Amino acid sequence: MELTRHSLTTSDGRHLEYGTIGNPEGQTVVFHHGTPGCVFTFMQYQELLTMGDFFVVSYSRAGYGQSSRKEGRTIGDVVSDIEAILDQEGRSSYVSVGWSGGGPHALACAALDSRCTGALSVAGVAPTDADFDWTEGMGQANIDEFELAKVGGPEYEQHAREAGETFKGATVDNVIDLFGDVMSDVDKAAWAPLHLRERAAMEYAHAFAISGDGFFDDDRAFLKPWGFSPEAIRVPVSLWYGSNDLMVPSSHGDWLTKSIPGARAHYFAEDGHMSIWLNHLEAIAADIASK
Repeated sequence: MELTRHSLTTSDGRHLEYGTIGNPEGQTVVFHHGTPGCVFTFMQYQELLTMGDFFVVSYSRAGYGQSSRKEGRTIGDVVSDIEAILDQEGRSSYVSVGWSGGGPHALACAALDSRCTGALSVAGVAPTDADFDWTEGMGQANIDEFELAKVGGPEYEQHAREAGETFKGATVDNVIDLFGDVMSDVDKAAWAPLHLRERAAMEYAHAFAISGDGFFDDDRAFLKPWGFSPEAIRVPVSLWYGSNDLMVPSSHGDWLTKSIPGARAHYFAEDGHMSIWLNHLEAIAADIASK
């Protein structure tokens, strides 16, 4: 099954790239890619479509792929983009699903969009002002990156540009190594199959085809107020996470589970950042369908 690509112009004049795949008569699922990522990230998990009756909407967040940048955006700003996509597609309700850096964006929809009936955050980050050590347990590369992002300015801008060029050159042979010390052994094993590395290399080449702005703006958005409170979410939310995650440690999932009313935790001690998806696709599909 192929992803059908679309585009629209937002109310503030930006170009927004998105894609659709699955059964148009099925349950609408909005997929929020990680940091970095793009409209093609969902194709890493396309087997999900064999496990439920879904119509998946994927997109490139502002500044990634062919989507125009929205400089200074907050996490909550994504909701107007999702509303524009769903209006164009004529969809009245949806489940919001985010992986990694997409997790907060999935929660934004749960908090701010009345059409969102539930959300899943898979290995998703918590707010930086939460009452725990936000970077403890991360690989050193992540710690260094967020220290630069806090300061901002030319040094971080240069870092984002260099990261973009690096990931733009991803191949099946180097895509795992590009993550350095934030890729746990269980995640390296999860991405060992050739078809997954092929999909990842295509994804990153597209994500940075124009610039590294999306990556830069994601990191800055994580570090400032999100534009909503996780405690204010009133639709069903599930948190999927593991303790072998060197990108988003399990403390983030613990905090979100504690902070979001009625949230349900799916914690797997042996899983990491990538393996949590790939090892539990069928259970994640059932969770989506329940919302």
